[in-house]
Amino acid sequence: MVITRPEMEIGRYHWMYRSSRPHRYHHVPALRGNISPLGIQGCFECCIKCLGGVPYASLVATILCFSGVALFCGCGHVALTGTVSILEQHFSTTASDHALLSEVIQLMQYVIYGIASFFFLYGIILLAEGFYTTSAVKELHGEFKTTACGRCISGMFVFLTYVLGVAWLGVFGFSAVPVFMFYNIWSTCEVIKSLQTNVTVPGDQICVDIRQYGIIPWNAVPGKACGPILENICNTNEFYMSYHLFIVACAGAGATVIALAD
Repeated sequence: MVITRPEMEIGRYHWMYRSSRPHRYHHVPALRGNISPLGIQGCFECCIKCLGGVPYASLVATILCFSGVALFCGCGHVALTGTVSILEQHFSTTASDHALLSEVIQLMQYVIYGIASFFFLYGIILLAEGFYTTSAVKELHGEFKTTACGRCISGMFVFLTYVLGVAWLGVFGFSAVPVFMFYNIWSTCEVIKSLQTNVTVPGDQICVDIRQYGIIPWNAVPGKACGPILENICNTNEFYMSYHLFIVACAGAGATVIALAD
């Protein structure tokens, strides 16, 4: 016969607190699994239940949304600053020629601050709403039941999310414009480098005119860069950083669109 631990505890208690009145003890079965004598679920069952109430789709979408907005706002802000520096040093030496562009870029940077703050709060609210619809409603009202208030709130968030998704689709297309401009400049510089071995075609005749993109007026001086000057622009840190940061910002906008579509 094997003496279990509860029986040993009862024997120790009987030995320490003897009395004249006899006691009768019943056999206590040994504990099995993770269930306590009071019928409370063990740690493993609680963890499984908690993990079952996590909205994994909302969690992944929130992380993707935060990452996309952070990339777009952070990289876009720095890239815009570098773009202004390139224009002032190489394409528009007169401050009055690019004054409007500087004001627009400064306004866009303030808009970036607002977008970052808004989507930080909005992502937290969406994640909280996802936890509510997956755990609290199932716990209180059953698997396929919900309240009228909950349906209204969920419908409002779904509608607002898709509206923001369409807006971010426009932002994604708008962020591709500076990538296209910088790519044209970079590809022109590569052409100039490839023509250095061919003396019959001088590189001075290959130019990039920024005025044709409409970001500076046609009377801006010099407005364009040719040959070695353009090659030197492509070799600067401002151009290299701005070009790649615009690419990352465009990718961040695309990730935000995917997150809002989910």
